[in-house]
Amino acid sequence: MRINLTSVFVDDQDKALRFYTEVLGFVKKTEIPLGAFRWLTVVSSDEPDGVELVLEPGEHPAVGPFKEALVADGIPFTSFAVDDVHKEFDRLRGLGVRFTQEPAEMGPVTTAVFDDTCGNLIQIASQG
Repeated sequence: MRINLTSVFVDDQDKALRFYTEVLGFVKKTEIPLGAFRWLTVVSSDEPDGVELVLEPGEHPAVGPFKEALVADGIPFTSFAVDDVHKEFDRLRGLGVRFTQEPAEMGPVTTAVFDDTCGNLIQIASQG
């Protein structure tokens, strides 16, 4: 058994696609029209056949309160691995990304948290 898809709820699929590809550096993998929305996935440019991230429309009534509660408490919705949190922090901040937590060492892991502009806090993490 392995993970092949995971989702992040977004408030606007076009805005999310721009942010996740143009800013974060992911690559669009799948785009299938489904009425008002799309089945829209991105992947790591380093692993084009790896785990796909679904940019999931956040239309379900439970999504808004859930996301708002996580953001209010400063809890990231998900985490992405990076080689060096400090370098990625500097790169993303240079692109105008707003961080809610600057790089912090937590034992063997360094993390930082940013706003994905689509209603989520996202953590980046590296080991060592």
